[in-house]
Amino acid sequence: MAKYSYRVEGMTCASCVARVEKVVKKFDGAENVAVNLATEKLSFESSDKELDIKQISENLAEYGYILKIEDTKTNHKSGDSSSANTTAEDEYFNKLKKDFYFAFSLALPIFLISMLGEFSFFMAVWPFNAEQTQKVLLILTTPVIFISGARFYTVFWKNLKHFSFEMNSLVAIGTGSAYGYSVLITLFPEIQGSGTHVHHVYFETAVVIITLILMGKLLEHRSKRKTNDSIKKLLELKPKTALILENGKERIIDIANLMLGQTVIVKPGDKIPADGTIVSGSSSVDESMITGESFPVEKHSGSKVTGGTINKNGSFNFVITALDDNSVLGQIIKLVEQAQASKAPIQKLADKIASVFVPVVISIAIMTFIMWMFITGSVSLSLTNFIAVLIIACPCALGLATPTAIIVATGLSAAKGILIKDSESLELAHKIDTLLLDKTGTITEGKPVVTDFYITGIDENEFWKLTATAENKSSHPIASAIIDFVNSKNISSGDVETFTNYSGMGVTAIVNGNTIAAGNAKLLKEFSVKSGNFESKILEFEKAAKTITLVAINGELKGIIAIEDPVKKSSRQAVEEFHKMGIEVIMITGDSKQTAEIIAQKTGIKKFIAEVLPNEKADVIKRYQSNGKIVAMAGDGVNDAPALAQANVGIAIGAGSDVAIETAQITLIGGDLLSIVKAVKLSRSTIKTIKQNLFWAFIYNTLGIPLAALGMLNPMIGALAMSFSSVSVVTNSLRLKKKNS
Repeated sequence: MAKYSYRVEGMTCASCVARVEKVVKKFDGAENVAVNLATEKLSFESSDKELDIKQISENLAEYGYILKIEDTKTNHKSGDSSSANTTAEDEYFNKLKKDFYFAFSLALPIFLISMLGEFSFFMAVWPFNAEQTQKVLLILTTPVIFISGARFYTVFWKNLKHFSFEMNSLVAIGTGSAYGYSVLITLFPEIQGSGTHVHHVYFETAVVIITLILMGKLLEHRSKRKTNDSIKKLLELKPKTALILENGKERIIDIANLMLGQTVIVKPGDKIPADGTIVSGSSSVDESMITGESFPVEKHSGSKVTGGTINKNGSFNFVITALDDNSVLGQIIKLVEQAQASKAPIQKLADKIASVFVPVVISIAIMTFIMWMFITGSVSLSLTNFIAVLIIACPCALGLATPTAIIVATGLSAAKGILIKDSESLELAHKIDTLLLDKTGTITEGKPVVTDFYITGIDENEFWKLTATAENKSSHPIASAIIDFVNSKNISSGDVETFTNYSGMGVTAIVNGNTIAAGNAKLLKEFSVKSGNFESKILEFEKAAKTITLVAINGELKGIIAIEDPVKKSSRQAVEEFHKMGIEVIMITGDSKQTAEIIAQKTGIKKFIAEVLPNEKADVIKRYQSNGKIVAMAGDGVNDAPALAQANVGIAIGAGSDVAIETAQITLIGGDLLSIVKAVKLSRSTIKTIKQNLFWAFIYNTLGIPLAALGMLNPMIGALAMSFSSVSVVTNSLRLKKKNS
C-alpha cells in the first residue's frame, strides 16, 4: 500500500474535514483516508497505481479546497519534506494578515460612525445626515465584504452548488444577510414605507464579524504553528553543510549533495550531518536530541553515529550509510508526521456531529428568524438574531479539539526519545492496566558482563590470556563478555591452533599447546573434568542467579567465571512509578524461575512468569486480554514480535531488533523503562486535554445557540466569542508542553 500525504488549503472547521474525507473516499482505491484540521493535511493509502491524484484535486477544488500536489513532489531532499508546507503556510499566513489589517482599517471607522451616530453631539459635528451616513457606511463596507471577506463567499458559493455547508457558509450567510439587507435599506429606503424614520442598517455588524473572525483565524494559525514546532526543531537538527574527505582533500559541501559511501570529517562541536560508521578517530557524542538521554555516548572506530547529534570534544571520520528518509532522523520525522496525520478514535464523535451540525444550525437560524418575525414583526430584530445564531455556532473549536492535542503530544514524545506510531496508540496507552516486560534487554541491559571469578592453581594473567584466546573465536554473548573483561585488563591474546564450538555447552581450543575447555557443567562432564573443591563457589554463584562458565586447562578445572546481565539503573524506579499509576507489572522470561525471582526482587516486580518459550508469550497476553485487561508488552528481540503484535499496545526497546520496532505501536529510542512511564503519563494528559477541549467546544455551542435564538446575544459578541473559542482550544493543547516537560 502506497502512502500519500498532501496539504489542503481552505479548511476551516470540522465540517470541512468531513467534506474532504467524503470526497476522497469516493475514489476507488483510496483507503484509510484521514484529514487533520490542525496540520491541514490529507493522508490516505492506496494499492492502485492508477489512482488519479489530479482528479482528486479537481474534485476538491469544486468545494473550494486546494490540494497542494506540487509541494509534495518537489521537497523530499535531505529529509526536508516539510519545507514546502512551511512556505505554503507562510503564504497563507501573510494573505490572512493582509486581509485582516485591511478589514480592521475600515472596520474601526465604520464601527465608530455607527455607534456614535446614535448621539446628538456627534451628529452636530458630523457633516452628513442619517441617510448620507448610511451611504458612507455602504462605501466603506463594500471593499471589506468583497476583498477581506471574499474567502468566505467564494467557498460558500462552491459548496452551495453541491448543496454542502460548513463554517464558511455560516459566516457568508450571516454577514451576507446583514450586508444585503443594509444595501437594500440604504439604496431603496422606500421598501420599508414612506415614513420619515430612518431604519437601522447592519454594515458595522457585517464588517466587525468578518474582522473578528479573521483576527481569530490569525491567532489560531499562530497557535497551530506552535503546536507543530516539534517537526521544525527536528529538521533544524541537521547542519546546512558538511566537511567531506575526497581524494585526500577536505571540501565543504551543501548537506543536500551528500551521497552514500562518502567520508565525512567531524570536528569538536560539529553537528553530525548524516548516519554512518566511524572509520577513524574517537569522541563522545551528545545524542539527547534523538534519544532523550542526557549523557554523552563514547564513540570509536566501528561505532555508529546518527545525523543531527552533536560531537563533543574529539574528532573523527565516518562513512555515510544512510540519508534522507532512510536515516534515523528521517524515520523519526516520518513517524511523527504519520502519527500527527492519523485520527484518534475519540475524534469520531466530533466528526459525526460535524457532518450534520451546519445544516442543523442553518435550520435553527431560519426558525429563529421566522419565530421573531411572528412575535415582533420586526425584520431588523429577526435578522439580528438570525445572524447571531449562525455566527455563534461556527464549529471551528470542535475540529481543532483533538488534532491539536495529538500534534503537541506526538512532537513532545519524539523529543523525549519516544516514537508513537499513530494517535490511536497514544489514546489507547492511557487505558493500560497490565504491563508485561521481557527481561533481557528490557529490564536488564541485554549485555552480559563478568561480575565475579574464582581462579586457583594458575597465574591469573595466564588464565585470562588462555581463556580469552579460546573464546575469541566464539560469537556467543557470554564469550563477548569475557573478551571485553580481558581487554579492560590490557591482556593480549595468544594463538589458536584448533577451535570447536559445542552448541549449548561451550567451546574447546588448543592455545599455545594448552587444551582449553570453557563452558557449562555439561561440557566439562563431556570431557570428564571433575569440579573438585569448586562446588561451594559454583553453588554460591548459582544462588545469585549468575551464569557460570567453567574453564578447564589441560584436563583440570582452573577457574570459574560468573557472568550477569545487569539490571538497568532505571528499572526499579520505573516499576515503582507503574505501581503508583495502578498498572500491574509482570516480568515474562525464558530464564529459570530462580533467575527470574532474583531479578524480580531487585526491581520490585511482584509477579513473574518464567521458563516461557518465545511462541508462548503471545498466548500469555491473550489470557490476560480474555480477562478484560488492557495489556501493554515491552520487548526488544525478534522473538518478542508476536507478543508485541498481540498486545493492545506493543512497546519496542529501540536498541532491539528492527522486527520488534516495526511490530510495535510505541518505540523507545533510548531503551529506558522510564520512557514507558513518560509515554503513559503523556497519554493520560493528552486524553484529559482532548476531553477538556471537546467539553468546552460542545458547551460553547450548546449554550451559545439558545442564547442567540432568544435574542440575548449580539452577533458581534458572538463573532468575538467564536474566534476566541478556537484559540482557547489550541492554547489548552499547548499546555501539554508545560505539564509534560
